[in-house]
Amino acid sequence: MEDTICAIATASGTGAISIIRVSGKETLDIVSNIFHGTNLKKVDSHTIHYGFIYDNNEKIDEVLVTVMLAPKTYTKEDTIEINSHGGLNTTNRILELLLEKGCRLAEPGEFTKRAFLNGRIDLTQAESVNDLINAKTDNARVLALNNLGGSLLKKIKDMRKNIVDVMANIEVNIDYPEYEDIEVVTKDTLMPKLLRVKEELVTMLKDSKNGKLIKEGINIAIVGKPNVGKSSILNSLLEEEKAIVTNIAGTTRDIVEGSMTLNGFLINFIDTAGIRETDDIVEKIGVEKSKNAINKADVVIIVLNNNEELSNYEKDLIKNVPKEKRIIFVNKSDLNNKLTIEKDYIVGNTKDINGLDSLKNAIIKLLELDKINSKDLTYMSNVRQIDLLKKSLDSINNAINNLGSDIPIDMIEIDITNAWNFLGEITGEVYRDELIDTLFSNFCLGK
Repeated sequence: MEDTICAIATASGTGAISIIRVSGKETLDIVSNIFHGTNLKKVDSHTIHYGFIYDNNEKIDEVLVTVMLAPKTYTKEDTIEINSHGGLNTTNRILELLLEKGCRLAEPGEFTKRAFLNGRIDLTQAESVNDLINAKTDNARVLALNNLGGSLLKKIKDMRKNIVDVMANIEVNIDYPEYEDIEVVTKDTLMPKLLRVKEELVTMLKDSKNGKLIKEGINIAIVGKPNVGKSSILNSLLEEEKAIVTNIAGTTRDIVEGSMTLNGFLINFIDTAGIRETDDIVEKIGVEKSKNAINKADVVIIVLNNNEELSNYEKDLIKNVPKEKRIIFVNKSDLNNKLTIEKDYIVGNTKDINGLDSLKNAIIKLLELDKINSKDLTYMSNVRQIDLLKKSLDSINNAINNLGSDIPIDMIEIDITNAWNFLGEITGEVYRDELIDTLFSNFCLGK
């Protein structure tokens, strides 16, 4: 934290502009050593200045320098951004000069890490910075932007306040039992409060499923026996020739993947090898991968051929895939019908322009994508946050169960305190150094 750090904040490669960011207490001194133009030590904060970068007497580049003085900066430290002409050589040359003059190369995510450690943002906002950079859909961008603005932080703070109010009542009863004008905490008064906290945690945990879908996308496996048209469906959905299509059974030997956006959500389709008994070693490996894909997928599309009778394998597949994660799609509706199947299926084909509309609508309906409000997205969206939320809920459940078992209230307070601390870890009000180091190491350099 005492070092002055620098890094290239823009993507590497040839471009019109590159930005080199510098932050720390020696920022003005170091940059002034290589910048010829305005005296940066005498300028107002949040101003831009024209000049040149020099290496001794050699002119390196014509630049614009943005000066931002503490504490009103991203890191709450003195910060300068050098806007140079794009290109690897020029950008790297300026970076090397800064390192020679006393800067240290920033670690991945170190600017955002300093913003957190200096109290400008909390952990949920820090993670949202990275989510915003990596957003692949509009919904993912809105979710990251809302959380960056502090909407998730407010939810967690409100829950922690409700829990700390319960803890405070217990503490007062333990420490000052002689006072008659305080509320006496009993099983009957404590249970409703714990149940309200539990209800809030359960709701938030349920909503976190939406956050994960928005951020990471939905994995959908397309399965079925050989030659039912799985690869054609993938190609039609993606509107590109992603998978090889022939009338030879077993053409697809390995997993083929592709992504599209549906209702603002990223859909990751997985075209699997047709599952059948085979002596071909390569095809056997593909069949095993197909079975694994079924287990890991959020949704499984079971493709049947309208022109063939239902096989025993297909009957088993329909039986074994849970109803809540499967869609039965009868393909090749343009051919003569020979298939007999009970209800809960949809039909379509890859020949007509709108032949897969029914399949797209079934995906939207199964996952209730149309019910997720895109205007007010405030959900937890990563494994770390969701895991801590689950631990907090487990602690409240323990407190409720122990309260029902007539365990002393001062012992129950331990579980309540654990729940409060787990929520604090989500926002960073409670944290471990190794956690912070690991979390920010996933950020890009320069952020």
